[in-house]
Amino acid sequence: MTLLRTQLGNTLRGHRQSQRRTLRDVSGVARVSLGYLSEVERGQKEASSELLASICDALDLELADLLAEVSLELRGVRVGAAEAAGEVRPLSPPETAADDAPAAEEQPVAASPAGEPALALVGAGQPGRGTLRRGETVFLAA
Repeated sequence: MTLLRTQLGNTLRGHRQSQRRTLRDVSGVARVSLGYLSEVERGQKEASSELLASICDALDLELADLLAEVSLELRGVRVGAAEAAGEVRPLSPPETAADDAPAAEEQPVAASPAGEPALALVGAGQPGRGTLRRGETVFLAA
């Protein structure tokens, strides 16, 4: 089991490295010691919400986006791998159907490994329903 602090650190390090920035640079902008930032990235220190917000600001990253990314990683969801395996499919625009046409076949909504929907369907007919029909208008909420 991966600890939250470990995954937070790995994700922060990944963002910093993808920006080709040094620990020294980010620690200076975030106003945290270089050693402490290093320990946070290695998952050795539990970062407070204030410290995480400061590091995110230094990385020009929204805290909510960081937490969402970490959440997906902890669940074991890899978007690229899930798409390749057909577990995630984009919603296509609704098709026009004649009023007298029979109802289209229902399709199951892709679920996360934990058995919960990766995205919630809002306003897709009956609340809590795990299927959608062709032509239905849906709104996605993360």
